Amino acid sequence: MANLKLSDNILTWRQKHFSDKRFILVLAFFVGIFAALAAYVLHSLIHIIQKLLTVEIGANQYNWMYLILPVIGIFITMLFVHYVVRDNISHGITRILYAISSKRSRLKAHNCWSSVVASAVTIGFGGSVGAEAPIVLTGSAIASNLGQLFRMNNKTLMLLVGCGAAAAIAGIFKAPIAGLVFTIEVLMIDLTMASISPILIASVTATSFTYVLVGDAKLFTFTLEDPWVVNRVPSNILLGIACGLVSLYFIRMMTFCEGIFIKIHNRYIKLILGGIVLSSLLFLFPALYGEGYSSINILLSGDANNLQQLTTKTFFAGGGTMMLLAYVGCVILTKAFATASTNGAGGCGGTFAPSLFIGAFVGFLFGSLWNLYELGPFFPVENATLLGMAGVMSGVMHAPLTGVFLIAELTAGYDLFMPLMIVSVFAYLTILLFEPHSIYGMRLARQGKLITHHTDHSVLTLMTLDSVIDREFTPVEPDIEMGQLVHALSKSYSEVIPVLGPAKNLLGEIDINKIRHIIFRTELYNHFKVSQLMQQPKTKLRLGDPIEEVMQAFDKYNSQYLPVIDDEGQLYGYISRTHLLTQYRQMVADFSNE
Repeated sequence: MANLKLSDNILTWRQKHFSDKRFILVLAFFVGIFAALAAYVLHSLIHIIQKLLTVEIGANQYNWMYLILPVIGIFITMLFVHYVVRDNISHGITRILYAISSKRSRLKAHNCWSSVVASAVTIGFGGSVGAEAPIVLTGSAIASNLGQLFRMNNKTLMLLVGCGAAAAIAGIFKAPIAGLVFTIEVLMIDLTMASISPILIASVTATSFTYVLVGDAKLFTFTLEDPWVVNRVPSNILLGIACGLVSLYFIRMMTFCEGIFIKIHNRYIKLILGGIVLSSLLFLFPALYGEGYSSINILLSGDANNLQQLTTKTFFAGGGTMMLLAYVGCVILTKAFATASTNGAGGCGGTFAPSLFIGAFVGFLFGSLWNLYELGPFFPVENATLLGMAGVMSGVMHAPLTGVFLIAELTAGYDLFMPLMIVSVFAYLTILLFEPHSIYGMRLARQGKLITHHTDHSVLTLMTLDSVIDREFTPVEPDIEMGQLVHALSKSYSEVIPVLGPAKNLLGEIDINKIRHIIFRTELYNHFKVSQLMQQPKTKLRLGDPIEEVMQAFDKYNSQYLPVIDDEGQLYGYISRTHLLTQYRQMVADFSNE
């Protein structure tokens, strides 16, 4: 009671001193700070864990510790999630999309910290995943819970979730514009005059606060030695197509591997299978260890001595240029398996960093082969590496603008805007021929639960079946006479009377309009029973059916009322076509109000 009273006092004070629009800007500012702080804590934890563990790996030893460290990390993460969190925290960005689509942007309180702990352990011990998706989930959860604390409406909560995601990306990479466009492209938050200010405030605040915490150091070091010239357009287009095809490979392999792990119900068998695959790959290809950002920096440096570090302590060591390129190709092919095995075995992490990682290796391999076989004008390998990062990210995430601005802001490579756009657009167009949704939205799209920029589809996604069901109905039994049916009709406000069996299951229904010609003939009251007058409903809806399918059912059967049954087959209620369309029109008007 005391907490409830305090909450009411805070709410009253807020309403007295701040309008809703002004208060959203205040919340966006604090969301930016908290998201940046969460990103700083996560990266610090990862760095500390990796430093403590990898110091034991000798320079002249094979990577035998890679055989056990990832399994230990995933095992600890699995126990933490199972016994402490007791909830599924994998696929962070997909969970945000699901919350926006199906839960009115309400994320659980534990998401403010659980993903930080779980992903720090997973990545620190060598899990081949990224920290970005967990941080995006954390930032969005912080924003969602702040909004819930101050009892903001669903539309404002959706905007705040977008602010949290933008702040997380901006804080991690010190890239405020990338945070903004990520929210628009990936989370499908519409950019309006009312939403641009809070998202920008959150992004800029997170970026500024990150500078305060870590200084001006960047994740990736890149120096443009060879500016772009127009005769490189063909090589840029081909690199974009290559990135699109690799993106498709990555998504399909990830989906295939995840499908295998989903079929395994014993978590310890998952741990053993995923641990064996991951440890073996890390032993053979140490570049797969953790996020892989150090390997990206080696590729971006272009220094021959640094490049040989990639194959140190591997079977490819000392083999020259061709062995290095073979190693790079193997890493590209195996990264999807390493990432899927990490998450499938019980680890926690995202695919954001893996897409950057693969992109860097694809760009390096493409540029090296292009120059080696003199396929056209010289293509600086460092530039190709950078462009590949943007290309694969654009393909995997279906977000070309995010790829362009993130890489440009991340490396200060603004002079490469033109090739960044060429590679990103062609990567996006290539994968769009095969896969219409990003790796994050693919699962939800198949279930019809994905918010898009199409207002009508978004409204249908946001509507819930339960909100339009009328549970006030007057049921009758099949063996009563018509006289008793008429008495029941006098108490009903609906045109349809359900006929229920002993187990409350729907046996049929009485349509008043179809018995109107005999309903007033009292001499027939004792000659007909309900079982003789009832008809089978044209179709039955279930509680979990998407609203879009409900709309299609009304059109297909030309009905005014449709019954809804639960999982046990019992009648839950009826949906009126008029009521459904009225609520739909109202939501469209509210959705487009700005």
